[in-house]
Amino acid sequence: MSAALGLKAKPIAAEPAEDDSDISALINRLTAEVNQIAVDKTKAIQQITNQMKMLALNALIESSRAGAQGAGFAVVAQEVRGVGQQVESIARELETQLTKRTGDLVASIDRMSQRSRGERMVDLSLNAVELIDRNLYERTCDVRWWATDSTVVDCAASPAPAAVTYASQRLGVILGAYTVYLDLWLCDLDGNVVANGRADRFRVVGQNIAHTKWFREARTLRSGDDYVAGDVENQPLLGNAQVATYCASVRAGGQANGSPIGVLAIHFDWEPQARAIVQGVRVGDSDKARVLLVDSNFRVIAASDGHGILSERISLSLNGQRSGFYHDRSGMMIAFHATPGYETYRGLGWYGVIICGA
Repeated sequence: MSAALGLKAKPIAAEPAEDDSDISALINRLTAEVNQIAVDKTKAIQQITNQMKMLALNALIESSRAGAQGAGFAVVAQEVRGVGQQVESIARELETQLTKRTGDLVASIDRMSQRSRGERMVDLSLNAVELIDRNLYERTCDVRWWATDSTVVDCAASPAPAAVTYASQRLGVILGAYTVYLDLWLCDLDGNVVANGRADRFRVVGQNIAHTKWFREARTLRSGDDYVAGDVENQPLLGNAQVATYCASVRAGGQANGSPIGVLAIHFDWEPQARAIVQGVRVGDSDKARVLLVDSNFRVIAASDGHGILSERISLSLNGQRSGFYHDRSGMMIAFHATPGYETYRGLGWYGVIICGA
């Protein structure tokens, strides 16, 4: 299993963000042009009817001057005037109906465009959290595999100086090939670090980590096939770096059902790996998007703009849904998708989230 397996997965291809907006703009422009043509033509009709009414009025005046001889002409003039009024009424109704219909069409197109954009953002949110799930699945495989390494098992069983040195060297070799980790720690059952792979960089041997949540949970594992996946945190013993820690129990003889004799903790170098994923999501400049990964408490654990990591909590309206999108009061679009997990890794309740400008 290569150290880079998780990150080499390619994001799901998405249509460029400009496509939907370009099509929508084209339809809106054509609709506006049709509406303007209709308005112009109805105004032309109204001008003609105004002329007809003026002619009818002049004819009535002339017929009144002609007396009885102009009576027949007066009837015709009245009819012409009535026709002109009917045409004018039809023109007004036409203008009103066309304006309303084209307005409804524009509104419908805008809703369709927003829905299309929202669904695309939901898909991209899934893409982001799915990539990290696949990545972290590899971590759960790594820790269970390395916990059965004979050098690690021998050192946990009998942490003599020579065994510790050999185990540290072995862990260092692993780190040389698996560059996504900051360090690997072998701990005894009391939580004391007895060996690590980067002893020259991190002076952790002799430190006690029994208080950490991931170690306490690792001590309760029932089998060598089980693992602990920790939430992202700043680790003081690793220079306060952002890490996701994975643990497995080291067992006698390297057997899954052997007695526990230690704990192997591997520290995934979270920040650069997560940053590569959220910044690799294919949103367009016009989306003005911020791509996030958040934990089960909606704490930001990765952000495409690099802000608020491990300190910001966002407001997310799920309404009982695992995925969806909505607009907040400011007009921002928020799209989200819950972690689907991958293979035996069920995830930690994280979400991929994309926040788009209005």
